[in-house]
Amino acid sequence: MKIKVIITGTTGMVGEGVLLECLENPAVEQVLIVNRKHYDMQHPKLQELLVPDFFDLTKVTTQLTGYNACFFCAGISSVGVKEPEYTHITYDLTLHFAETLSKLNPDMVFTYVSGSHTDSTEKGSIMWARVKGRTENALVKLPFAGVYNFRPGFMKPTEGQKSMKTFYKIIAPLYPLLHLFMAKQLLTLRDVATAMINAVLKGYPKSVLEIGDIKVLAKG
Repeated sequence: MKIKVIITGTTGMVGEGVLLECLENPAVEQVLIVNRKHYDMQHPKLQELLVPDFFDLTKVTTQLTGYNACFFCAGISSVGVKEPEYTHITYDLTLHFAETLSKLNPDMVFTYVSGSHTDSTEKGSIMWARVKGRTENALVKLPFAGVYNFRPGFMKPTEGQKSMKTFYKIIAPLYPLLHLFMAKQLLTLRDVATAMINAVLKGYPKSVLEIGDIKVLAKG
């Protein structure tokens, strides 16, 4: 089976890493990246759709039709952001995009990049964890063929990435050493992308995937 994938957030580290791995994976036939600004890359599998406002998708429904997977990697940091604004971007925008895709592609598998320690109860004291939990809970109710909420921790970037935060640029060379002492908390973006692809091809018994689940699914 070959899959056609929509990826959001490729101008960020996670989305870019997932994109690069998808382009190299023979199971992926076609990739459509949906961004607000141009991502400078050319590849035979790759198409780009620029959408200035993710809340207005009425003019691009045709371009979003015909895909059987979406890897939603877009998001913002909660640092310095008030809860209403964070909710608007993290919950409202994600759900609007997902609801649109579920109507256009009912056989689609939707994968959402959440975060380690996300709060499924939606009642905890940490703002971003509550909002992410609310988003996860809403996504699994949508009429997709499958919904998987990924909760990765530290991720080693993929070779060739351009989009990396300074922290990751500093820490990435230390990955082999970190792996010796905290392997259970570490992933590579290859793990993440491969697990996403396998979720479409093979499925997984859980809708919320912690670090250990992502590693298992990445191995197939």
